[in-house]
Amino acid sequence: MTLPRTTLSTRSFASAKSAGVCRVGILALALALTGLAPAALADAEGFADGAFAVCAAKVLVCEEEGLAAIDQGVLLVRDGRIVAVGGVDEIAIPADHEIIDVGDSWLMPGMIDLHSHVGGSGGLNDMVFQVNPGLRVGTSVVTGNANLVRPLAAGITSILYIPGSGTNIGGQGVLMKTHETEFEDAVIRNPGSLKIAQGDNPKRWGYRMNRALMNHHIRYALRQGKAYAMRWQEYEEGRASIPARHINLDVFRDLYNNEIAISTHTQYFQVVLATMRILRIEFGFPTFIDHGSFDSWLLGELAEEIGVPAILGPREVMFPRPGRFDTDGRVEGSAWGFQKMGVTKIGFNTDAPVLPQEELPLQSAMGVRYGFDNSTMDAVRGLTIVPAVVAGIGDELGSLEPGKLADLVVLTGDPSDPRTTVERVWIRGETVYEVSEEVRLW
Repeated sequence: MTLPRTTLSTRSFASAKSAGVCRVGILALALALTGLAPAALADAEGFADGAFAVCAAKVLVCEEEGLAAIDQGVLLVRDGRIVAVGGVDEIAIPADHEIIDVGDSWLMPGMIDLHSHVGGSGGLNDMVFQVNPGLRVGTSVVTGNANLVRPLAAGITSILYIPGSGTNIGGQGVLMKTHETEFEDAVIRNPGSLKIAQGDNPKRWGYRMNRALMNHHIRYALRQGKAYAMRWQEYEEGRASIPARHINLDVFRDLYNNEIAISTHTQYFQVVLATMRILRIEFGFPTFIDHGSFDSWLLGELAEEIGVPAILGPREVMFPRPGRFDTDGRVEGSAWGFQKMGVTKIGFNTDAPVLPQEELPLQSAMGVRYGFDNSTMDAVRGLTIVPAVVAGIGDELGSLEPGKLADLVVLTGDPSDPRTTVERVWIRGETVYEVSEEVRLW
């Protein structure tokens, strides 16, 4: 049964204390469901490779809508994918599964950051031309680089590694894992987005360009790209001959087919309005706000109406600025504002290394501290299922649902609580960090 999104713990089981079940008792109950006694487990051999069950005090399922969390939960994994999730009195653990009891700790999906510049060797602002849709940041990926070690220990398992904002169209981002040694294993989707900058950063380049010319550059490139994508669609449907190939425009075929989105460096009210008007309303491309700072939350109602999610950071808070931002003395949180205006897809980012990549959960904590309502787990979803859905990978990542990849994090409590620490991380069902086996990194 799926209960409403409006309940934080959408399935409530008796607490360990009230049910008379201690940490060992939870494990014993799980064993009883399989017909194995604890002694039988100790002597057991022949666990299937890649098959295990995690028993946790709370499992943050993080479905986009519906099931949020399970108290006293069990999650089954086999061959790198989630097989089942439920309460200890619902899930029968197969005899060939290793049982991992994490006691009072919580279990959640791996966290996802859709704005990162630390996935490779740098050099992310190639400012020869103002529009560079064919540039691919994937060519600079350095798997397992030192900038990804601490993020992994913070529970961040996937990032969107993107170009900088020195030009209007910086190029193509790549969705990648934070812990792999081979490029082919690290890549989730390439291209992962098209990076567009509609803010003040490109104005610093070259000939002191201002916003009118920036918007002209962007419109011109999008007009070319959309026409190119439409010609290819006509060919694929048998209505036209094969078009000439232009590699720098191929990314627009992915955009036109809604396979990726435009990640947009956009901040103030005026600039965010231009983002939504040009990218989404005029051209119809999937787009998300990437920053959404200052007074931009006032456009939340329009953003929700036309389907533009808000992935917010690293400026989470706006203090009063007399003469520029009239807040009547109020300190405003960006996440609070967008939520107040009805935006249902709100996530968080770090713009790493502007903020260290490992501080992604602190971004959601800032959102909650400054008014964002987390009573229905929206802050947790903003670290998991929301960025997964926005990036087009929600069928594989972002929640603990059967069939999805087993990117898992064990932690001591709410990820939006700065006091929480990460204890263990799996990627695709493989342990990649365990604090009990190494020095705590974060």
